[in-house]
Amino acid sequence: MTRRKTLSDLGVQNLKPKAARYVFPDPELGGHYVRVTPAGGKSFLALSRDPSGKQVWATIGATDLYEIEKARELAREAIKRIRAGLPAFEEKAKADTFKEVAENYVKRHVAANGLRSQDEIERILQKYIYPKWEKREFVTIRRSDVASLLDGVQDKNGPRQADYVLAVVRAICNWFASRHDDYQPPIARGMRRTDPKSRKRARILDDDEIRAVWRLAENNGTFGAIIRLALLTAQRREKIGAMKWDDIAADGVWNIPSEARQKGVGGALQLPEAARKIIAEQNRIGENPYVFPGRGNGHFQGWSPCKRGFDEKLLTALREEMAERGGDPEKAKIEPWVIHDLRRTARSLMSRAGVRPDIAERVMGHVISGVEGVYDRHSYFEEKKDALNRLAALVETIVNPPAANVTPLRAAL
Repeated sequence: MTRRKTLSDLGVQNLKPKAARYVFPDPELGGHYVRVTPAGGKSFLALSRDPSGKQVWATIGATDLYEIEKARELAREAIKRIRAGLPAFEEKAKADTFKEVAENYVKRHVAANGLRSQDEIERILQKYIYPKWEKREFVTIRRSDVASLLDGVQDKNGPRQADYVLAVVRAICNWFASRHDDYQPPIARGMRRTDPKSRKRARILDDDEIRAVWRLAENNGTFGAIIRLALLTAQRREKIGAMKWDDIAADGVWNIPSEARQKGVGGALQLPEAARKIIAEQNRIGENPYVFPGRGNGHFQGWSPCKRGFDEKLLTALREEMAERGGDPEKAKIEPWVIHDLRRTARSLMSRAGVRPDIAERVMGHVISGVEGVYDRHSYFEEKKDALNRLAALVETIVNPPAANVTPLRAAL
């Protein structure tokens, strides 16, 4: 076979696989080869003999990792070392695995800064990322690896979960890049699986839906109580789920704790009678300090399974009502809704009840913008009390309307 006078990067790229693995010699450097496998994989190799005359092959690396001039440089060094009786390459310090980098990120960034998302970050790492990359050398993770990971999550758990995984991977890679001179994160624009703008929700429950959800919630234990309080107080589900008995004063004032780096909360809220009654109906469990207890001495956490069970019961109720009215129960369906939609619904109901927009925003704990938000330090306690009373009165009217105004549960809730 006639050797080529030179071998370029394009020439390496154009080497074709054969039925059996073969090596192609580099015309410009004796002892430097390209190995081509039947599957099309290509690697740079160095070949020389050690002082005892033994032939030693050394793999430099895949051809897509090095340009040929860099491969030749590494091959020359490897040949010199082999001839001197040394290992072909200097042993490098053990590279950090993805898990080691991720754990360091959690320790030095997430925990050190008190990020409230720590539990969720660790859950995503344990469930979606470690099973694939736990022992993977961190710096070898490439863009195609990220895309493959996201494809698997999207196929099994949906595009939104894939985006949450991407957010964690991106954060870890960016943090690592801030601490190392030569590292380039393997994340590119366009890797998201959903459009953030399209995810913004505008869903609120109408009166028929409020009535159906409320009536089912009345007989649905702890989760049902949380559902009703979410509608009566306009507070986030996490704050309601973590409500402590000590947070509720004897006069019914709920002092909502606010933690560092946390979105705003409603502060001190005088709860309406309907909300106080729901709380009073809850049983204290041993030494557990929470109104809605969870495992051990923790608070309620079972959002997803309880929501699924609640929706199943809601669908059953809908089917039974359709059957009573002579309709086809199989055509019954539930229009998707999430617990946070109740917060948005409560805000809309406050406007409907005549509550001033700035007061409704303060009830929800939203930041008031501009000069007013900076200089107005009034607590607005009485105004927020009036807003929640108006909200509770309107909810009562919706849930128990005059008989002539009752609308049957719709076929598509």
